[in-house]
Amino acid sequence: MAEETTTPTATETPIVEAQAAAPKAKSGSKKKQRRSVPAGQLHIQATFNNTIVSFSDKKGNVIAASSAGACGFRGSKKGTAYAAQVAAEKAAEIAKSQYGLNTVEVFVKGVGLGRDAAIRAVGGFGIMVDSIKDVTGVPHGGVRPKGARRA
Repeated sequence: MAEETTTPTATETPIVEAQAAAPKAKSGSKKKQRRSVPAGQLHIQATFNNTIVSFSDKKGNVIAASSAGACGFRGSKKGTAYAAQVAAEKAAEIAKSQYGLNTVEVFVKGVGLGRDAAIRAVGGFGIMVDSIKDVTGVPHGGVRPKGARRA
């Protein structure tokens, strides 16, 4: 029993349904809904040269960020505690007004002067600090010690 296969001729060509039923693009744009993030995380990276402050949701998606350099400080002034305070206030204002952030868990990385100043600025801005955790990297093993050259 051999089955016969036929190829469709020009008159029998099927109409492609996907092309006929393609949705038309809407001319008006939808208004973007604001996402509410009542609790989140605050990441502070404080180096000797700069302080970077970023607010994120519980998953780690950044919602607002600022740094001392972005706030107009240049050179050695970026590493000061005041610059970190200004950067934290700027990021906190965005996070609180646009996303309704109320409580944060703080993760601090680095050894700079802006560590405490940024946390105090966020606390004074009306955002409650749940916990503070230091996540500064610790070297294990360190760099290779210099030894005598071999011939």
